[in-house]
Amino acid sequence: MTESSVTSDELVTVGRITSVYGVRGWVKVHSYTEPMENILQYAQWWLHNPAASSVTKGSAQWQPLEIDAGKHHGKGLIIHIKGVDDRDVAAQFCQRDIAVIGGEMPQLEEGEYYWHQLQGLQVVSVFEGRETPFGEVVRLMETGANDVMVVRGGSDGRERLIPYLPGEYITSVDLTKGVITVNWDPEF
Repeated sequence: MTESSVTSDELVTVGRITSVYGVRGWVKVHSYTEPMENILQYAQWWLHNPAASSVTKGSAQWQPLEIDAGKHHGKGLIIHIKGVDDRDVAAQFCQRDIAVIGGEMPQLEEGEYYWHQLQGLQVVSVFEGRETPFGEVVRLMETGANDVMVVRGGSDGRERLIPYLPGEYITSVDLTKGVITVNWDPEF
């Protein structure tokens, strides 16, 4: 896929280049994939281009990134960017998001969702027979016990942290309608 044939809508952010590692062009990567090494399985990476104006749409905000090596190191990952063998050059790639084409992500089982699919969905609580709009999922957080949806907005404008526990608090997820139904007390 060429740089001009990808749009921002097709891309899913899967990590971030954080800092340089060593003097030979290696950089540290913070992966959002689970497990973190899965980010290395994608053949084509796209790197966010901070020089592109926020008004710019499509591929100008993203540029292809070729890596020729990647490995687990300590508690994280390091990668080598193809053709970059200097620490100062590698520093230009730091603090930038990494994305892949969403269509290249593995298919999930029925009832499983990627976080990016849940972000932006409207959340409605049906608690004790009463329906209350809570707003939209603005992000998800990983905690030790379970994932948590951060939901903001609704008629009261509150922010709510709702455990993502299907069958317990999550009643249904309808991607087509863009709605997650929860069993959550509006007063909580």
